Amino acid sequence: MKSSLKGKTIFVTGASRGIGAEIAKRAASDGANVVLAAKTIEPHQKLPGTLPEIAAECEKLGGQALVVRMDLRDISQIQAAAEAAVEAFGGIDALVNNASVQTFTKTADTTAKQFDLLFDINARGTFFITQACLPHLKRSLNPHILTIASPINMDPRWFAERLPRTISKYAMSMMVCGWAEELKVDGIASTGLWPRHAVATMAVKVFSPATYEGCRDPKIMADAAHWILTQPAINVTGRFFLDDEALSEKGLSQSEIDNYWLHPTKRSRTSSFLDYDERLTPLGSPGS
Repeated sequence: MKSSLKGKTIFVTGASRGIGAEIAKRAASDGANVVLAAKTIEPHQKLPGTLPEIAAECEKLGGQALVVRMDLRDISQIQAAAEAAVEAFGGIDALVNNASVQTFTKTADTTAKQFDLLFDINARGTFFITQACLPHLKRSLNPHILTIASPINMDPRWFAERLPRTISKYAMSMMVCGWAEELKVDGIASTGLWPRHAVATMAVKVFSPATYEGCRDPKIMADAAHWILTQPAINVTGRFFLDDEALSEKGLSQSEIDNYWLHPTKRSRTSSFLDYDERLTPLGSPGS
């Protein structure tokens, strides 16, 4: 199996900024076709990054980019996005379910609007964009569904601290498991990828600047995703990877992985849903 995505078509949700944008750019650097799906066409009032800007970066890196404005709450837009990808590039080889929303509210403080958005995007949207891409993935020689979701950790603290978010994110994790079993007959890999530590997205920088310096470069997630997507589907399906675990399997040394830290000494605590070392800096950001 070649360790390149050259000529492959990679569909990335939530691709206008952050982890999704980095995954798309990493694929484009191989010469891949990238389908950039998100809502942000015009600049956000707080967060930089738009689909046209990411598309320009992808093409500068050597890939072909298709911008698709898509609201994951709208089934017709989901179906149209999958069809546009196939019309432009002839098929879909990998789907990266990156789009996600979050709230850190507890039960008493969560509004119906917040609750519905969590499940409309994280659970319903992830499910139906995957459904829309399935017929095309089945025709790929090495199809992958990669979902940015953690292993399910049943430690009650994750339910007590942020119950609505946890349920919606674990829905994505259950889909990883379900698709791995359901789609193995079609040779489609279903894997999960999650950052061990917070990554330095603009959301972290804007909403929790104190945490930002202790983050790792989002390229760690992009490089991990690239490695997973270039593996034979049968070898990785059903697995949940932490970013540095994937890179370790790729062959990177610990010192090479440490190069992803933004600061030489500051270290954020491990991400949501993972057991963590209390000695590290508390993670209070919306970055994981």
